[in-house]
Amino acid sequence: MSGEAAGTSGAPAGTSGAQGFAANRTQLALVAALGLVNALVNATSALLEARREGRLLEIWEPFVWEASSFVVVLALAPLVWRAVEKIPPTSGRMARFALSHAALTIPFSIIHVAAMMALRLIVYAAVGDAYAPFSAGVALTFLYEWRKDALAYAALAGLRIGVQVWAARQASAALAPIAAGGEARVEVRDGAQRLFLAPAEIVSVEAAGNYVEIRTGARTHLVRGALAAFEGRLAPHGFVRVHRSRLVNKAHIRAIRPTGAGDVEIELSDGRTLAGSRRYRAALAGAGT
Repeated sequence: MSGEAAGTSGAPAGTSGAQGFAANRTQLALVAALGLVNALVNATSALLEARREGRLLEIWEPFVWEASSFVVVLALAPLVWRAVEKIPPTSGRMARFALSHAALTIPFSIIHVAAMMALRLIVYAAVGDAYAPFSAGVALTFLYEWRKDALAYAALAGLRIGVQVWAARQASAALAPIAAGGEARVEVRDGAQRLFLAPAEIVSVEAAGNYVEIRTGARTHLVRGALAAFEGRLAPHGFVRVHRSRLVNKAHIRAIRPTGAGDVEIELSDGRTLAGSRRYRAALAGAGT
């Protein structure tokens, strides 16, 4: 984005970041609620099993075990979601998606095990008790924890993908034809007001977390959805992807300037200059001439 101040349907700049933070906060709240229930169930189950088997187990111990694991997984959740955004389940690249995320469960588990063991050692030391984190051996302990961590990683990634699919459907619904001329319009909601923008009015569309920023010259409108959904509906109207997080309307391109790294700078009709990735240069053929 340029240094020009941009509003969101007339609101101050920076709304997209706040909205993205709010979306992550909502997902974290959901993970926290489910994780808390799971921790309570596991802790009470451990106490009941110990009593049934006649083993000595302090009441607080299983709660420390579960709480330490829960806190670390919650802290790692945003990193998993970021990884899903970086390596999404795109058509034709599912093998890369599966293999990459399977590999990422290993560092996820290493961090989780190391951090939760450290927390447990601190608590046990504080109450004057001893804790042996790797009594069964480091390799066996890690293998045991990794099995559970892989499932936790998959659940977090699945949640993120589910949110993205829902957002894409919302975006698809927002790009609906209206009666006048049967021409496609982009629906933008501003409180109770509904605006319908013609594709020709739109200069660029950029990803902003679970939202997209739609630029129409002097204004920026924020719409919940995924960039891929907008790309599919706007491509017939002359929109091309110039960056993994950015679409531009070719009709609004004034000039294209190559950079030393093989990328391009794209000058638009509203005065902004956006960066374009060399990966998408072919899509710009014939634009700005």
